Amino acid sequence: MSLEAKIRDVPDFPEPGIVFKDIMPLLADPATLHQTVELLGEWIEPRKPDLILGAEARGFILGAALAYKLGCGFIAARRPGKLPWKTVSATYALEYGENALELHADAITAGARVLVHDDLLATGGTAAAICDLVEQLGGEIVGLAFVIELEFLEGRKHLEKYDVHSLITY
Repeated sequence: MSLEAKIRDVPDFPEPGIVFKDIMPLLADPATLHQTVELLGEWIEPRKPDLILGAEARGFILGAALAYKLGCGFIAARRPGKLPWKTVSATYALEYGENALELHADAITAGARVLVHDDLLATGGTAAAICDLVEQLGGEIVGLAFVIELEFLEGRKHLEKYDVHSLITY
């Protein structure tokens, strides 16, 4: 079954000139949801993470499913002001602007093995910022797993020191 067939292109979202890759049809279909979790889980499992870190917001969906499947914990990287306790923060560039993410200051213990998950790798700014936060807190990045990678934006250049995996590339 083709995962690509369940990705919807949304032109001019969130602004003109951007073609948004929507994974919601993939998630809505039981067979492709199951296949996606299985494929990501097969790649992640040998890395033996203690935690799956899901990036806001679509990284939460599969990140939590992967944590459950692999028997590890789940933590969330959130937009500023969304976490109710002490946080650490990183600002990063998007392909169409700037944003920031936060983690709870106690989300990661020293030496914890962390797998970073998001739905899409574009410029690499989000993932690089998350990796910086994990390392600030003493965690070890054991890999980054994405559903989609936009290769033409060269996001891997920001992540060269990490093991990166994507199921679908454009």
